[in-house]
Amino acid sequence: MTKLFSYKDLIYWQRSMDLVVAIYQLASHFPKTEIYGLASQMKRSSISIPSNVAEGRRRSSRKEYRHFLNIAYASGAELETQIEIVKRLPFGKTLNFKIADSLLEEVMKMLNKTFSTLGSNNLTT
Repeated sequence: MTKLFSYKDLIYWQRSMDLVVAIYQLASHFPKTEIYGLASQMKRSSISIPSNVAEGRRRSSRKEYRHFLNIAYASGAELETQIEIVKRLPFGKTLNFKIADSLLEEVMKMLNKTFSTLGSNNLTT
């Protein structure tokens, strides 16, 4: 009997879970005034990526899967913008973004590649 392929086996799901942890760690260094602002937004954006990958993988059609990968990719773009905002703020000047930036770039590339492999134009066009 063949084991069903789970979203947990997907490298881009695994890396996006690592990204969530990296964002939580990064946000823990934000000033308390940002708990309900950028920190909260960034956490939600990062959580949306693996969540949409998982939901899409469990859907019944390739079209639905692509739809949820597109949502995950859009959440990645949202997170990318939020990280850039933090980098421009005074408190962001002292933070280390290396891990979050690297994971986000890797996840975005993998999502784009998977989306195009599933039979549609890539996500960057």
